[in-house]
Amino acid sequence: MRKVAHISDLHFGAHLPAVAEALRVDLHAFDPALVIASGDFTQRARSSQFEQARDFLSRLPRPQLVVPGNHDIPLYDFTRRFLSPLGRYRRYISSEDDPVFRDDELFVAGLNTARSLTWKNGRISHQQLKKLQQRLQDAGPRLKLVVTHHPFIPPPDGAGIALVGRASHAIPILASSGVDLLLAGHLHHGYVGDTRAHYPSSDRGIIAVQAGTAISRRVRHEPNAYNQLTLQLDSVEIETRVYRDGAFTRLSVLIFKRIEQLWVRSEQ
Repeated sequence: MRKVAHISDLHFGAHLPAVAEALRVDLHAFDPALVIASGDFTQRARSSQFEQARDFLSRLPRPQLVVPGNHDIPLYDFTRRFLSPLGRYRRYISSEDDPVFRDDELFVAGLNTARSLTWKNGRISHQQLKKLQQRLQDAGPRLKLVVTHHPFIPPPDGAGIALVGRASHAIPILASSGVDLLLAGHLHHGYVGDTRAHYPSSDRGIIAVQAGTAISRRVRHEPNAYNQLTLQLDSVEIETRVYRDGAFTRLSVLIFKRIEQLWVRSEQ
């Protein structure tokens, strides 16, 4: 059994210090085996904002796996945006764009989906997919997670939401490679779904888990939130925690059980 914390969209430069401190306290109380941060560490990719994000991450439990988001690429600094889009991210946050974490039970792969040209929308390259497929094949019988900033499935009420580019090409590859969960952010909207509802040709279920914005004031019709995951080879528990009255508290819990190649939601 492994406990994993999934935070996203910190947006330093547009963050709430009191919420950040409450998140730090809550994460240490949870004591996860891994903290995953799925992008948008800054609001405008400025050095001062990356410094704040770096300092905050240094006070969270370790190990950590992080991927960049579109806000971690400069928007108005066109020279930096196209010549060194992730230069500051690599300097302050992580030198790895597509990081990997593994232990005896988990294999977690991060993919950088942030792109200079589209800026807001994201994409997975063919080269990334090929490399990831080989990594997944070498991972063995572990629970397998893939982390991106941009989502693979829309929210229940989100018709027209732009998904990560090449999602429809990637899903069959991820399914055949044994991926169990997809973790992402970007929308500041937390939700959970089965990829088969959006990619019906897939014969293997993958749970897509979206995190809300953890500490940013840029909330969208829901409070600051993050996810706590309790993972086993045949069961997944997803607890969403929201910020209320000065602390993070439980909002909801979803439990999935593995039945052959499918993840089936279990009634509590």
